[in-house]
Amino acid sequence: MPDQSPDYRLELEYALGTPFTEGNRVDVLRNGVEIFPAMLEAIHTARETIEMVTFVYWTGDIARKFAQALADRAREGVVVRVVLDSIGAKKMSQEFVKLMEEAGVDIRWFRPFNLLRPWHIDKRTHRKILICDGKVGFTGGVGIAKEWEGDARNENEWRETHLRVYGPAVIGLYSAFLDNWNERGEWQWRPIHHRAQEHEKGIPIQFLRASSTIGWTETAAILRSLVSISQVRLRIVTAYFVPDSVLVDAMITAVKRGVEVEVLVPGAHNDSRLSQLAGQPSIELLLDAGVKIWAFQPTVLHAKIVTVDGQLSNVGSVNVNRRSMGKDEECSAMLLCKDVTARLDADFEDDCKRATPLSSEQFKRRSGWVRLKERAARLIVEQL
Repeated sequence: MPDQSPDYRLELEYALGTPFTEGNRVDVLRNGVEIFPAMLEAIHTARETIEMVTFVYWTGDIARKFAQALADRAREGVVVRVVLDSIGAKKMSQEFVKLMEEAGVDIRWFRPFNLLRPWHIDKRTHRKILICDGKVGFTGGVGIAKEWEGDARNENEWRETHLRVYGPAVIGLYSAFLDNWNERGEWQWRPIHHRAQEHEKGIPIQFLRASSTIGWTETAAILRSLVSISQVRLRIVTAYFVPDSVLVDAMITAVKRGVEVEVLVPGAHNDSRLSQLAGQPSIELLLDAGVKIWAFQPTVLHAKIVTVDGQLSNVGSVNVNRRSMGKDEECSAMLLCKDVTARLDADFEDDCKRATPLSSEQFKRRSGWVRLKERAARLIVEQL
């Protein structure tokens, strides 16, 4: 144990430049079986406004349910505004788009291809945000598609974590929505007259947004800060593990100062084999340094979670990869709460029961062909 416990709040406000907001209630939602009913309930009960941003809006019964729910509220006079990423949501059925637009839903497509700005195609919004009446907000990793339905029982039901938040911190989610909304179309100013109600014994939250840029985004600062302030135990869950050398060095340094560093990554079921290959050299280095790494087996692992010392957690759209750290618009919640962190740690331990531990010896036995594919994947590492 360190001689002096860190002041997580002070250090994160210093490192990230965003104050924590007090008085919030948080529910951790695990997998589509919990996430989708909660989101749809919030939509169905909204009376004034609904704001939504998503990278993934694909197909399936759940995609239809969301389109119908948003359309129904718009017909009832609720102001419904939706931002869809023009690349991530390109598989969305035009039937759903038509249903919503005819009902009065205002849809904006984020950064469609433009011959005058071709470089924009590489910088996406990866945020997943839903806000209803400015009182309840959701963020995490879920996409609106059939792949996220169910309870991660088999390869057709992806493993995910999302948050439902009540309280004044929701204004941070609203700001992240407006950031994407106002880029695409005419500037619209809608005055806000009050914060959501504070909850007694509520918890402090930082809502952190990262914007695409040249160089590293705020996401890189978030990940590096969490690793650097850890003193006892650091746990990372990510859908894509392609860390840069700075983050790898920070994780190794954490191990050297006595931190138990544990990472859960996708196994055989994953939606980006290139990312998996590109990340394997880093996994070998980390295993050699004493980092414990598991590969999740039952289905695609899509959750994005970091917990620190049983005290602090971060949940959102942020992956430990180059796109999140350098190219994509992201959003995550920093939660200073032992109870929430304990719940996320319990989920981590449960997931590890369905995962395979990786070993340094195993990685050193990789064939020359696999290593060649890894080198090839790393040629495009900045896109992964």
